[in-house]
Amino acid sequence: MATTFPSTSVQSPHNSFPPFKQYKIPFIWAPRRFSRCIILSFQTQLPLSPLCSSNGTDAATAEDERPKNVEAMSTDVLRRFINLNLGNWTGSLHQFDCYGNLLNKISTKLAVGSYGEDELLSLIQTLYIRQPPIEDGNEPEWFEYKIKETNMFTVDKYQQIGFFSKEKAFALRYQTAGMLETVLRQGVLGEDDIGEESPKNLKLPSRRPSLVCENCLYSLEKDMRVRAFHIMDPRGILDMLLVFLEEKGSKVLVHPSFDNSNETDRISPFLGSWKGHSRTKRSGVYGATIAEADTIAVLKMNEDGQLIQDFTSTSDGSNVTTNVHWTGSMSNNLVTFDGGFQLTLLPGSMYMGYPSDVAKSVQESKSFHLEFCWVESPEKRQRLVRTYDVEGLAVSSTYFYETKL
Repeated sequence: MATTFPSTSVQSPHNSFPPFKQYKIPFIWAPRRFSRCIILSFQTQLPLSPLCSSNGTDAATAEDERPKNVEAMSTDVLRRFINLNLGNWTGSLHQFDCYGNLLNKISTKLAVGSYGEDELLSLIQTLYIRQPPIEDGNEPEWFEYKIKETNMFTVDKYQQIGFFSKEKAFALRYQTAGMLETVLRQGVLGEDDIGEESPKNLKLPSRRPSLVCENCLYSLEKDMRVRAFHIMDPRGILDMLLVFLEEKGSKVLVHPSFDNSNETDRISPFLGSWKGHSRTKRSGVYGATIAEADTIAVLKMNEDGQLIQDFTSTSDGSNVTTNVHWTGSMSNNLVTFDGGFQLTLLPGSMYMGYPSDVAKSVQESKSFHLEFCWVESPEKRQRLVRTYDVEGLAVSSTYFYETKL
């Protein structure tokens, strides 16, 4: 059953959150579309991700008519999205390089509220970033950062939302990495930040990224979520990966962190046979389900250490079956498949997938995928796959729920 949605903001988080100090926010570049130097027209089909069928891509590029009640439907989607995000979230931001090496960990708190009604409903978010300890031994300060509000216009036109309300998952597009840069600057440098473009001992995201994507999956077992960000540099190469682990509730004292029990063997949680179901939705608040399929994914490693991936998808209704076979190799925590798709294996039984070279895909007039997978327990996992056209526009999102056979 649908729940009622508040039209006013939630309680102020200031009493439950540690004291904070407000500073001038560093300069952030103006919004920028996908790099012009690698834009071509969309002409051919996507070279498949090793863990995604072609059915969603076919459907995502097909035209369909909007229903007559589209305005009411889109408002309801926005309400459900806002309701899912409301509350106080205690979290930690983890910064990784493409090899899955942890670069930085920063404690955060996020207060989320809303205001307005119907098509004027807006999501407001305030992020609190714990600064590094200062030399005199006093308690660290908390930097306050007001995130630009989300409303019907921004979530549809700019963020190109892919939202799965029943599954509690969503994908968003960003035009800059300004918020993420601020978290890194304040969480690592704190008051010592003098605004350098390339501070010593701190890797910052490009101020002119070709693409910034957030994939968010909610826990199936507790009031927790993971927000994973891909950042591609201006050349279309992976710049860095950023992951927020967040637990809901202002009384949470311990900031969530990754389980490091599988640090030496990050591939094992993904090996074996997985049976599941996928749903593909067109991007935007008007996006409806445009494809569903039953899936089987098998990942194994042979005696030579080569990875073999077989993926089978049978679409609902038409019973059309698609088979995809991939082989790949693993170096440390980076998996590279023959088709140019890569996986960075992260702690906590997660991985993030992306093309090795987005610019190459664009030059060949091919769309591409970004993927986030979370094996929350040994027997079940969730995946969210975001499909982009060659202009960097998100045409669809696909959610997978799978259980291990």
